[in-house]
Amino acid sequence: MLTVTNVVKAFNSGDRTIKPVNGVSFSLAQGTFAAILGKSGSGKSTLLSLLGALDKATSGDVVVDGVNISALPDGKLTAYRCHDIGFVFQQYNLIPNLSAKENVMLPMEFAGVSHAERSRRAAELLNQVELTEEMHARKANRLSGGMQQRVAIARALANQPKLVLADEPTGNLDDETGELIIALLRQLAHEKKTTILVVTHDHALAAEADRKFRLARGTLTEDPAPGGDAG
Repeated sequence: MLTVTNVVKAFNSGDRTIKPVNGVSFSLAQGTFAAILGKSGSGKSTLLSLLGALDKATSGDVVVDGVNISALPDGKLTAYRCHDIGFVFQQYNLIPNLSAKENVMLPMEFAGVSHAERSRRAAELLNQVELTEEMHARKANRLSGGMQQRVAIARALANQPKLVLADEPTGNLDDETGELIIALLRQLAHEKKTTILVVTHDHALAAEADRKFRLARGTLTEDPAPGGDAG
């Protein structure tokens, strides 16, 4: 479903060439919950930006569901990000004065979905992430961090993406709430067959993934031991 082949991101800094992503290759099957573990500055967010078409690789290929996004022109990349990718961020990135439901409806509006279908699907997704109907109508800035992250996950799923990319989704949450979010992401991957890739420094999150990778100095390795410490 996702195939990454020899991806490099390089830029010049003075007389040096920096490669935050250096020859990364891996593949994920549909419905996999995967985690990339790494310290700050290891290249995790850069790699996620390349996979989500927010940035272009210097070389290499990223293929999502048979489409090589590395070769897509800018106009088609915009459509790719809208329809094929869902993003979940550490800071939630919700619009504070919109309700939970309105936040989830917004990506569908940009995609040209009818109002009735936007409303129906937003309610369905919020129920899926276990928010009560009373919470659907509550403004985003009146929700707890854990609830905001649930809304953010529902929003990421709004346009039925093939791949969901999550950047430190438990970073602003307490341990208990973080565990609930991890369980929810895992459940969505397995039950809804959505491929979910998380970048994190949270070892508890990575330990729950079907596949766990480590990124250090731009180089990716896979931990073969389920639940093992990826350091």
